[in-house]
Amino acid sequence: MSQNTQPHQQANNLWSSKLAFTLAAAGSAVGLGNIWKFPYITGENGGGAFVLIYLACIFLIGVPVLVAETMIGRKGGQSPVATMRTLTRSEGTSRGWQAIGWNGVIASFLVLSFYAVIGGWALVYIGKAALGLFTGADAEVIGGQFGNLLANPWELLLWHSVFMAIVVFIVSRGIRSGLEKAVNLLMPLLFLLLIAMVFYAMTSGSFGQAVSFMFSPDFSKLTTAGVLTALGHAAFTLSIGIGVLMAYGSYLPKSVNIAKTAMTIAVLDTGVALLAGLAIFPLVFANNLEPGAGPGLIFVTLPLAFGQMSGGALFGTVFFALLLVAAITSAISMLEPVVEWLEEHKGISRVKSAIGGGFAIWFIGIGTVLSFNIWGDVHPLGFISFLEGKTVFDLLDFLVSNLMMPLGGLAIALFAGWAMKREGLASDIGLKGGSFRAFMFVLRFVTPAGIGIVFLYNLV
Repeated sequence: MSQNTQPHQQANNLWSSKLAFTLAAAGSAVGLGNIWKFPYITGENGGGAFVLIYLACIFLIGVPVLVAETMIGRKGGQSPVATMRTLTRSEGTSRGWQAIGWNGVIASFLVLSFYAVIGGWALVYIGKAALGLFTGADAEVIGGQFGNLLANPWELLLWHSVFMAIVVFIVSRGIRSGLEKAVNLLMPLLFLLLIAMVFYAMTSGSFGQAVSFMFSPDFSKLTTAGVLTALGHAAFTLSIGIGVLMAYGSYLPKSVNIAKTAMTIAVLDTGVALLAGLAIFPLVFANNLEPGAGPGLIFVTLPLAFGQMSGGALFGTVFFALLLVAAITSAISMLEPVVEWLEEHKGISRVKSAIGGGFAIWFIGIGTVLSFNIWGDVHPLGFISFLEGKTVFDLLDFLVSNLMMPLGGLAIALFAGWAMKREGLASDIGLKGGSFRAFMFVLRFVTPAGIGIVFLYNLV
């Protein structure tokens, strides 16, 4: 086996600036979870109180792991697998910690396999909105359009393929010519589209109701399950535990302060989620629709709203373009750990690694495509009670979201908080004195407890 495990810090392929890394990491965090998932789980869990708990979870659970994972990536300077092998040796710890690297590469591989299918839906819906297919349509017609899409494996496969081709092309061009150029264009575009949607939502007549719903806490509407959902989504939305931040961190210059940058990333990610809510809920309330409509909020409820509003075709197109941009910035980050591993451990070029890794992910994604139609009644592990009734897509989602991500995040917190040597850790992170001690307390005790509770809840 040919290997090339030269640390990226010694090569001329680092991020060109702190801003480039911040945009890339924020792009990884800002994805379908912000635009698609956050609004509907906020609606399902009562609004303002859920948002408040979610914000606390972001900064007590998400940010410490974000800092730790990025620090580990920069310190190792290689793919997640090679980084953990290098650090377990230099830190004098058990080789068992190397599982963190493997968990990251495999998790990002599996997430992208089904994420790309949903990204393909955004491509489809850009066309539907632009062609005015939602204009004047009632709930039955809109629901039928989404149902027909899911029922057609060939159409799903086509758009899944187009989405993966876009991702492979960007990643194949490398850090500065591919990933960096993409996020420098896409992230500002994402914010422009999102702000345009918020201004559009202000004209709906229900903007005040949406603001009250999101920012007036009513804790009587918040359940234990809602609190745990906030904990889980805080970990999910920042892309922690799946090797992405470790991979991106491996290209980060030593001069960048990780702690400050992590806070910026968290603020950007949270800001996008809140703006998405302010863009979506006014349209929902203006049309007397249900804010807790579940996953169908984006692909059924919102198209119904766009179809009934003046300028709905234009702004429907803008919205789904926003969804696509968010999906692409996350997807390219998920392919990177796989490409890094192939480059280092198989000794093949970045272009070949991107194409080979992308093809393998595309192929696994066919299982998700078929889960919505031909394999709808196929439940591979249905003989296990808590996996009964789960399709291939459901299994992949459960495996990554409920097992691999929380376990990866937990292991990173424990490794950085307990296994790594304290000497030099403060400067690696970018904190000192009381700030460093407070951070280490949260990383050692609060963060593992929070992730552990979510993990156990998801299993039970």
